[in-house]
Amino acid sequence: MGSRKCRSCLSRLLIPLALWSITVNILLYFPNGQISYASSNKLTNYVWYFEGICFSGVMMLIVAAVLLVLESDNNYKCCQSENCSKKYMTLLSIIFSALGIAFSGYCLVISTLGLVQGPYCRTLNGWEYAFEGTAGRFLTDSSIWIQCLEPAHVVEWNIILFSILIALSGLQVIICLIRVVIQLSKILCGTYSIIIQPGII
Repeated sequence: MGSRKCRSCLSRLLIPLALWSITVNILLYFPNGQISYASSNKLTNYVWYFEGICFSGVMMLIVAAVLLVLESDNNYKCCQSENCSKKYMTLLSIIFSALGIAFSGYCLVISTLGLVQGPYCRTLNGWEYAFEGTAGRFLTDSSIWIQCLEPAHVVEWNIILFSILIALSGLQVIICLIRVVIQLSKILCGTYSIIIQPGII
């Protein structure tokens, strides 16, 4: 009973994390609240991967909803035996938790790449990735951020929002991983065997 409550709590936690990921990703399209840069496609290319909106957002909401349904006391019995139904529900829970790891992991990787690459901004040489060749060293050297003349404060904007996306997706990965470990431990520790015996159905 306590294990089910723990899993249910973890699944519910995925929902606000997904909603925040969507919000943060949307903000990346509007540096300092200005829409002109998105309409003229003057944003870092990594925002167009929709990592926070689609993968760590919408897809994670779907994963969380399915997991909550699987943990419900009123879920559909897939076969005549209650033990058999639990086995299938456990398998489905592991599969969807693994999908959650994949979706949030994608957001984690893309957000990290976007953070390291730096913003697309206007410098004295025109529009370019001013810090692309620094291998992320610009993150700790704020004195060179002034190379980006436009949008204003775009370096800080990207660093903060991509860092938040990394944190949110990282939490999602951890939560889904914990869920997989819990479900696998139920199988491996003999709560019920995952192998369906002949004649059960």
